[in-house]
Amino acid sequence: MKHRTTSPIQNGTPDAETMVSGGKSQTTLSKPKGEHGILFNIFSRTLVPLFLMIFSPNLVILLWYTATKCGGSFVVLYTKLTVEGVVNGILKIWSDIHIGSALAGWVILGYCLFALILMVLLPGPRFEGPVTPKGNVPVYKDNGFYCFIVTMIGFVVLTFYLKQHGMSPSIIYDRFDEFLGSLTVFSHILCIFLVIKGLVSPSSSDSGSTGNLVMDYYWGTELYPQVFGQHVKVFTNCRFGMTVWPLLCLIFAIKNYELYGFVDSMWVSCTLQMLYFVKFFWWESGYLHTIDIILDRAGFYICWGCLAYIPGLYASVSLYLVNHPIHLGHFWSSVILLAGVFSLIINYWADKQKIDVRHSGGKCKIWGKPAEYIRARYTLESGEVRESLLLTCGWWGVARHFHYVPELMVAFFWTVPGLFENIMVYSYFIWLFILLTHRTFRDDTKCSKKYGKYWDDYVKCVQYRMIPGIF
Repeated sequence: MKHRTTSPIQNGTPDAETMVSGGKSQTTLSKPKGEHGILFNIFSRTLVPLFLMIFSPNLVILLWYTATKCGGSFVVLYTKLTVEGVVNGILKIWSDIHIGSALAGWVILGYCLFALILMVLLPGPRFEGPVTPKGNVPVYKDNGFYCFIVTMIGFVVLTFYLKQHGMSPSIIYDRFDEFLGSLTVFSHILCIFLVIKGLVSPSSSDSGSTGNLVMDYYWGTELYPQVFGQHVKVFTNCRFGMTVWPLLCLIFAIKNYELYGFVDSMWVSCTLQMLYFVKFFWWESGYLHTIDIILDRAGFYICWGCLAYIPGLYASVSLYLVNHPIHLGHFWSSVILLAGVFSLIINYWADKQKIDVRHSGGKCKIWGKPAEYIRARYTLESGEVRESLLLTCGWWGVARHFHYVPELMVAFFWTVPGLFENIMVYSYFIWLFILLTHRTFRDDTKCSKKYGKYWDDYVKCVQYRMIPGIF
């Protein structure tokens, strides 16, 4: 039978890239190679990255504009954009945004400094990430949960102080476009720095150019860049993206309260999201074993994604609910809240099964029985042979990526308080569904190449990708 280990949470979930091997998780770095035709390479490594780098920032701004200027309706957005033409309409929206405003600049820089101080000063046990094919082992300090708690407490204190002086953190909602625009510019500055650093002064041998400047900028030139001994991706992904998201949830909830008083839909959604964040940071050491960290380099995809895309898209549910005071009532509030908590428990449970197996080297029980797994051998770039345990029991025996199901469920339950008047509120859920569905194919392809016949045996044992009996 099979057994496998991965850290939790790629956006909250584990992936198939990290396995248990000799008591430590091992990874294989995937890198673009010239194994396809010239036209395919031009399309996939130049045209697609260029399109995403142009399209994505506009998507974030249009989501903000839809939520705040169009009543959350994409139909209204379309009507407004087609008056002067879509391109001119988008340019008009951008021209009205005060990018680099003093407020946005000081708040962003102030928060970054605060987060960096916590990242450096707060205690935490030392732990190692997966060994890369080039033999590098990233070393981290596991203080993410402490950073999260201190940040949330600090926000409460700051809010109380501002309220005492006739101010409110909800000003960030009022001028959120300035923040999104400024974060996009800041992200590009960071990406330019990281591209140059990776080529001139890399932190490890897991670096270098793809031979394509566009791809270098989009994908990055370094896997584990560090500045003054601090991991850049830990900061962008965890200390910024995944910490700013809950801060925005709270800020948007405060704005909703200032406008309409207590509205149960906003607080049900906010509560579920905050519980999700608690789980994320409790398992942050697991997240640092996922594709975001062990496979994807620090380029536009990761850095802009965490600095601007997460605030703009992932927090869009709460952004939408600010101006939609939907009253669910006690019954439906309770049903949705309990269903969301149940989904989160299943997601946590699945993550814990993999972590338990990793820590025990397979010598543990899953659902009261000895763990069942397949011993899979694979070879690193150096020629060294390693062994992983591919888990075939527990939640991992239900489907190869079943953990994505409760991940989607909890996202749905913190979104459904927005009801069904406008599809805009479901933008994050739709994105997550596409992302995780695509990832099932991506994970299976990479693991098939990595484990060969062992993966074939694994697929025979666990036949479904994500949803048992369906997919």
